[in-house]
Amino acid sequence: MGRRILITGLATYWGGRLAQALEASPDVDVIIGLDTRRPTVALERTEYVRSDENYSILSRIVRATGIDTIAHTFLVVDSTQMSSRTMHEINVIGTMNLFAAASAAGSTVRTVAVKSSAHVYGSSPSDPYLFRETDRRTGGARTKVERSLLEVETYVRDFARDNPHVSLALLRCCNVIGPDLATPITKALALPLVPKMAGFDPRLQLIHEDDVVSAIMFALEHGLAGIFNVAADGMLPWSEVCAIAGKHGLPIPPVATALSTEVLRRLGLVDLPPELMEVLRYGRGLDNRRLKEAGFRYQYTTAGAVEAFMEAVRLRSTIGDREIGYQYQDDVEQFFRHSPAVNRSSTPHVPKDGVRS
Repeated sequence: MGRRILITGLATYWGGRLAQALEASPDVDVIIGLDTRRPTVALERTEYVRSDENYSILSRIVRATGIDTIAHTFLVVDSTQMSSRTMHEINVIGTMNLFAAASAAGSTVRTVAVKSSAHVYGSSPSDPYLFRETDRRTGGARTKVERSLLEVETYVRDFARDNPHVSLALLRCCNVIGPDLATPITKALALPLVPKMAGFDPRLQLIHEDDVVSAIMFALEHGLAGIFNVAADGMLPWSEVCAIAGKHGLPIPPVATALSTEVLRRLGLVDLPPELMEVLRYGRGLDNRRLKEAGFRYQYTTAGAVEAFMEAVRLRSTIGDREIGYQYQDDVEQFFRHSPAVNRSSTPHVPKDGVRS
């Protein structure tokens, strides 16, 4: 029998991308995705199950389907996306329910991968040049995102200690950039003037969206266990990132930063979360050797990720946005999957459409 995989956050960018990648894997028999919303990308054999924000149905699904692998892709890492209460429900309560299901008596789960964020390290002037997985943040959590992610990691440690028979990989991803993913950084780089902290030029480490998906797949396929930094080789000053993007900076005062970013938000330019503003002040770097020693290879460096992103932006400005293509509709997909009228040998592969989060 092939693997039976459950994905949390199927309607998010990461959940949809991972489901598409898993569908192409011949050793995967079953893919089930949970979310409060229907998937927004074309999926051929992934089954969608509606869930609440804290995945209270997850334990029942694991028991009923014999799930052996869980990919927890939906941890909120941007505080501008939702309220603190909703974030706590998704990040903390959702993760708690996930581990309860995975550790229940008779559970068939043997592999778990959790996509987290380098926000757990924070960003301060006393940070090491590169954070190793064993390093702790040098100051207390300053934002609601950091606090929720640190709380999630307590559940990760407890589960790993109590369930040594399960391979649990915690992936701490640095800031992500890419042509299909909407993040505060990609939104900022799309502005005529890119926000920067006056008097600061921090070193940033970025990773291409494709490498993040590949890292999750690698962790699942190889049953990785432990904590792994997911970050591309190389670091760039923020000024150089802006130069590659062909943009000039818009200085933001280092004092009353919250007021300045609120003005930008009210003007409809960009909503910069406080956790990003700390990175734009002090920067952050991750030691990525552990994942590479496990055999993973990155396709892009930090500079290469920025260049690939800007190439896609320039292409869109030249020829316009992508052609209007297929938009996922569940009833249409049910027809193609189950109708006896469909000639499956000649039916063209449904195009995959990126989703923004």
